Amino acid sequence: MDLADGVYALELAIERPDGDVTFRPVAVETPKGPLLLDTGIPGQADALADALAAHGVALADVRAVVLTHHDGDHAGSLSAVVDAAADPAVFVHEAAAPFVDGRSFPIKSDPQDGRYPAVPVDVELRDGVTFRTDAGPMRAVFTPGHAPGHLAFHFPEAGLLLAGDALRVEDGALVGPAEQFTPDMAEATRSVGRLAELEVDTVHCFHGGTVDATSDEVAAVADSLAADRRD
Repeated sequence: MDLADGVYALELAIERPDGDVTFRPVAVETPKGPLLLDTGIPGQADALADALAAHGVALADVRAVVLTHHDGDHAGSLSAVVDAAADPAVFVHEAAAPFVDGRSFPIKSDPQDGRYPAVPVDVELRDGVTFRTDAGPMRAVFTPGHAPGHLAFHFPEAGLLLAGDALRVEDGALVGPAEQFTPDMAEATRSVGRLAELEVDTVHCFHGGTVDATSDEVAAVADSLAADRRD
């Protein structure tokens, strides 16, 4: 699915005993080559290559990988992607970098199960850092709460928000992050409020996919989350 010029929604499906799950990373065309936003769980590099190929993008040509955050469903195949691609630069928010490069253990992983392979981080991002893309500027928006160093990405010229896990789509509606996987719901609620300040027409979520939604609808999610916390 094309989200904007040169911005492609990918689908990585897995079968689980409790039901199939689909992750939705994104590929972004840039003047220096394709950029990949998130990588899926360990073992999904081949599926990711197939999803990219459906949009005419070769995994070997990926020049950069940007993680919205360090959770295993986003960073799990990072090592395999780095090995398969043309030595892509790895971009992560500075607060997430220690979990990706191995200095710290991923906060939602079970130590008894181990962790996904650690990967060196080339660039540690901060709020407001902007990438040049074929769809116009792609600006990083610091949205902690669901995970340390969580980032969403806004394309102001396209009215597009890549929300990562700061938002989800559930039964076709935009909702907040999954509370059971969000260590700091108060901070996550404030982050949704930040996203509500952006001018958007389309929101793409790693969990649930894409919906037509304006800043008013994002603000309604923030208000609902805040009301739940007051109750």
